[in-house]
Amino acid sequence: MKSFLDQDFLLNTKTAQRLYHEYAAQQPIIDYHCHLPPDQIADDINFENITRIWLYGDHYKWRAMRANGVNEAYITGNKTDEEKFIKWAETVPYTLRNPLYHWTHLELQRYFGITELLSPSSARKIYAECNEKLQSPEFSVRNLLKNKNIEVVGTTDDPLDNLAHHQKLKQDNYAVKVLPAYRPDKAMNADDVAGLNKYIDQMEFVTNTSISDIDGYLSALKARHDYFAANGCKLSDHGLEQIYAEDYTDAEIAIIFNKIRNNGALLPLEILKFKSAMLYHFAIWDHEKGWVQQFHLGALRNNNARALANLGPDTGWDSIGDFTQGRSLSKFFNRLDTTNQLAKTIIYNLNPADNELFAAMVGNYNDGSVAGKMQFGSAWWFLDQKDGMIKQMNALSNMGLLSRMVGMLTDSRSFMSFPRHEYFRRLLCNLLGDDMENGELPDDIAWTGKIVSDICYFNAKNYFDF
Repeated sequence: MKSFLDQDFLLNTKTAQRLYHEYAAQQPIIDYHCHLPPDQIADDINFENITRIWLYGDHYKWRAMRANGVNEAYITGNKTDEEKFIKWAETVPYTLRNPLYHWTHLELQRYFGITELLSPSSARKIYAECNEKLQSPEFSVRNLLKNKNIEVVGTTDDPLDNLAHHQKLKQDNYAVKVLPAYRPDKAMNADDVAGLNKYIDQMEFVTNTSISDIDGYLSALKARHDYFAANGCKLSDHGLEQIYAEDYTDAEIAIIFNKIRNNGALLPLEILKFKSAMLYHFAIWDHEKGWVQQFHLGALRNNNARALANLGPDTGWDSIGDFTQGRSLSKFFNRLDTTNQLAKTIIYNLNPADNELFAAMVGNYNDGSVAGKMQFGSAWWFLDQKDGMIKQMNALSNMGLLSRMVGMLTDSRSFMSFPRHEYFRRLLCNLLGDDMENGELPDDIAWTGKIVSDICYFNAKNYFDF
């Protein structure tokens, strides 16, 4: 019987072990999409305790605690940090076969050197040991990133952001590149007219312009797009239920924008047309600058109305949605491709039923200009676990070229989530190692090792031009 989390964790063959230890493990990490707060990196903070770096904002853990019957006071409420940690420790033994069981112990081991399992009996000892280490310079957030062989971190930023923290990090010549990504979801959210109006008002202030029509609004957003580019941005990102590709005319969008500015109620079709127009303009700007556009599709958010009212969004009440994706993806990509204005693109799905659909769709728009121009992105959110990662890699292998994949990302708000790259790399090596030992792939460790190194690092470095 193998030991839990030993050096060959998830590596079930000798070939898989060679691929991982000789080719994957040594590669730097390019985490091109995450939600780390750039202010905390710029300020190089030390977290006060393990609860604050590990449990604050982690709705994965919150959901597990709620499922285990933990009162909300110990999750997002007013209990002490130590009490919250103890409740998480009580929950961990019940997470067997949930990816959190692996994440938790990988992170304790990789960051703190703790191999003891987290449980009620070990909780206070582990809490004290982690807290002591967190106060040392080695555990400042800049060192946490630098010491884990991380080369690039891509944050997720609203067009209104002044990017001052990114500028500070560049001025400091920080060893890790921390680059912004343009995330204009709020700028196109016509579902909430009052909220969108407030956003446009803020855009007027930030750009020092008066926005009275759609042309003025697009000009202001384009100015922010240019500003992001001047500050090192090379990616955009969109978190949407689905791609919006409704037919519209410019005259219709002008009328809809006027209704928005007058706080008028929009019809459902008007909302779709406005979102479609905005998304198209964003895509055109991305192509002009040679950026990569990312689309995270399929989340059904804020399902629990009572919890949303009490705690707000992004607190653990989201789910996998069953939206129709194929036709709108095709229509959107076709419009851009017809005029040769389709940027390099990564699409991420949240419903595993759509794996093959997404993997096949990207193949329709590869034009030979760039290897892997259109990417079926790594397993995301509910799917970034063992089964989900393997299914994504199998779908991509069957429908396209796994060898051109740009690898894993954390999509995380936590500075302790980077072992997810290791997890992905181990699963990748195990998949290829199994095929080699089964005679389904040649026994060519050098070539397959090169492919592993490419997926783990070099493909992303070249694709994003980092």
